[in-house]
Amino acid sequence: MSRTAGSTDGGRIAASAGVGVLVAAIGYLLTTLLIRDEVKENLENFAEWKGTAWYYFNAHFVELERSGSVGGISGTDTINLISESGSANADLLYVIPPVVLLFAGALLAYRLDVRDLGGAVVTGAPVALGYSVVMSLGALVTESSSQGAVFGVEWGGSMAPVLLPAVVLAGILYPLVFATAGAVITSALR
Repeated sequence: MSRTAGSTDGGRIAASAGVGVLVAAIGYLLTTLLIRDEVKENLENFAEWKGTAWYYFNAHFVELERSGSVGGISGTDTINLISESGSANADLLYVIPPVVLLFAGALLAYRLDVRDLGGAVVTGAPVALGYSVVMSLGALVTESSSQGAVFGVEWGGSMAPVLLPAVVLAGILYPLVFATAGAVITSALR
């Protein structure tokens, strides 16, 4: 009997992790739909997919770190594209991660016929496994940097999500809280 329960839990964990990857992609696509025009307009010097990803990280309250140097002078600051946005759709971006994660947890609990709190946690929490992989890799691959020289003066700059909050806040805490909450709510309503 314990072998069946263990394999069932293993199946739930694998399904949840896979859904985590899918949910991160869905959240990114919804972000693209809402903010595409602003990305094209305001971030024209960057790849559109990176700009969209930056907005998606900002929707998780992960700021972007912007650094630059000219000659021997350098500086670093953080920015949030959503808070600086003039788009009417920008504030809606903050809703995307919680909603898609709540829905994912609820759908998993419903499809796996979860009816108790322990099963809901085992179903919802592992969404963070897949989601954190996507968000961690996303934070690394969306870094953009450039450098050059003008009249013998070297310059350079880079922008990327701040790595630790991208991994911990966006990749782990968001899915742990919201996907698990979705699974718990669904199991309680059954």
